[in-house]
Order: sequence, then C-alpha cells, then structure tokens
Amino acid sequence: MHNNKSNFHGSDLEKIESIYNIKKENIINYSGNVNPLGVSNNLLNLLSKNVNVIGEYPDREYTTLREQISSYTNTEYSSIIVGNGSTELISIFINIIKPKKALIIGPTYSEYEREIFLVGGSSHYYRLKEELDFKIEINDFKENITDDTDMIVICNPNNPTSTSIYADDIQHILDFCKEKDIYVMIDETYIEFTKEMDKITSVGLTNYYNNLFIIRGVSKFFASPGLRLGYGICGNKEIVNKINSLKNPWTINSLASFAGEVMFNDKDYIEETKKLISKERSKIYNELLQWDNIKIYYPTANFVLIKILKDNIHSHELFEKLIKKNIMIRDASTFPFLNSQFFRFCFMKSEQNNLLINELSNLLN
Repeated sequence: MHNNKSNFHGSDLEKIESIYNIKKENIINYSGNVNPLGVSNNLLNLLSKNVNVIGEYPDREYTTLREQISSYTNTEYSSIIVGNGSTELISIFINIIKPKKALIIGPTYSEYEREIFLVGGSSHYYRLKEELDFKIEINDFKENITDDTDMIVICNPNNPTSTSIYADDIQHILDFCKEKDIYVMIDETYIEFTKEMDKITSVGLTNYYNNLFIIRGVSKFFASPGLRLGYGICGNKEIVNKINSLKNPWTINSLASFAGEVMFNDKDYIEETKKLISKERSKIYNELLQWDNIKIYYPTANFVLIKILKDNIHSHELFEKLIKKNIMIRDASTFPFLNSQFFRFCFMKSEQNNLLINELSNLLN
C-alpha cells in the first residue's frame, strides 16, 4: 500500500501514472467530476475550422463572449466578468474584499481557504451536520455568523457533499448579511448538473443584492478544464470595475474565447448532458440505497458522497484496491470534517457506472 498517497485531485493523473505505473490514458477517472460526454463534437469541429484565431489578439472587452454568457445566464451583460478559469476570479474577488474573517460552509473545496489566507485573512467553518445528511439549517447557520465576519463562502451545489441550497434560503442569508455589510461569494461550478437548477441558482439575485458574487466555469459541465475559462456574475458595478481593473488584459486566449462564444449555444449537448446525469444519478442512488454496508447521501450534482459502514476497509484502502484496476475514485478523508469512512465518485456513462458499482459491491457488500 502507498501510504498517504490517495490524496489526489481529479486532475492528478500524471501523479497517479508515476506512483502506480498506470498509463493515465487507461484510468477511468471517477474523481474529476467532469461531464462524461467529453467535449462537444460540435465545439471540436468548430475549433478545428477556426484554429487560425490564435493569430489574432482576442477582443480586450470579450464583448461577444460576455454577450453569450449574458444570454445563457439570463442576466445583464454589464454584470458579467470573464477570467482565466474560476480560480482567477475567486482570487481577485477575495483580493478586493480582503476579508479579515470569512465563514465557509464545509466540508468543501480547499481553494477558498487558501486564497483567504494569502490576503492575510482567517477562515472559519460552519460545519454541515452529518446527522442532517449535510443539509444546511438556515437559522442555525445565521446564528454562527459573528459580528466580525465580513465574508461568507458557499459552494452550491457543494463539493463533496453534493447537497444544494435553494435560492429562497440563499435570499434569507443575503438579507441577513446585507444588514451586517457581509459579502457572499457563491461558487456555482456544478449548478448545471442539478435537476432543479432554476430553483437553486442565485444568478437572479444579483439584480437585487450588491453584496453577492457568483462564480462559474466551463471545466466540469462543458468538460473543458484545459480552456481555463471562468466567469463571474455580480450586480455591484463598483466591484465589477475593480475586478476588471486588477485583471491582466487578454487572460483568456483566442481559442478559449471562441469556444465560449460557441458552447453556451450548444443546446443539444446541454440537454443530452442533463438527461444522462439525471438518469444515472437516480439509478445509482436507488441501487446504493439498498446496500447495508454504506450510507449514501442524496446527490443533487453529478457526484455522490458515500460513507463506509464496514470496519475492515477505509477510503484510502478502497482507493488503493480500485486504482490497481485502473479505477480512480476520490478518497474524501482530506476534506474538513470528513474521515477515512468517506469517499466520493462522479457519474459517468452507464457502462462505466455499472463497472464501478460491480467493483464496489465486491469490496463493500
């Protein structure tokens, strides 16, 4: 066993290849949370026919790209900010706010805490309760917001719990935070995978709250992490102007900009993805709900969190056994508040999902 080596991000295939002597091309990656359809064929065809755009500087204002995002999200063009992946926008926004004390809903993605630390702030966690299946209790959450809190961070749907907070509840949080001059950053990376996206997304609230900043990207839903294209939505024009003044020009290359102008209009691909994830999510949840040796938490995104109830196997051991079969899951023990009983995997195509379920059944049932 390779001790302490199962703390891999879904993109760490080169590390896996080096440590386990497995060609990365042969790994079935259930850890990356990326759309199993891969990049849209329509997008690939258009990119191949327009590769000559790399010979030109992109539009400094990314006008067409922002117009497409505006139409896709049904929000104002002036509220759209684009960046080199959502990571750049998270970093710049936190750099502008410079929170001294941020409250993060966790367990969740570690990048928020890192960026807050880099600007000299401290991060505190509101712990989602396992006994509530990691669903938030809004009144209890508000009671944990102290007078010196100046920023709230919410991943919605949340990674790794796959739970979502409905926009009605987000609005209660925003009302409370606005009274106390607290900024709220919401990461909606996985929002398009949800079945009730219209009831969960907070994009519409940017028209009414100047303390709200929403982050999205194309890495997961559009299976395009290599493009490094992210966007933010914010109704506070002062913040939008500050972000644009801090961003380096042309941080999005011409191919990524062109791709963004195309992908948000790819309605067939978007619909096919939603149908596939919805079908496989329901199938897997209903299947695993019958197993005695695990607890499955109801997923709203394209991945699921599971707790192992057997004493003789833990998440890092499960990872080791599966990676030797070219199957990569996520050992979730490195997330705050989770331990070696927890693992996570994303939904792939039906045949791949069946393969994983069969292997998990052999090891856990």
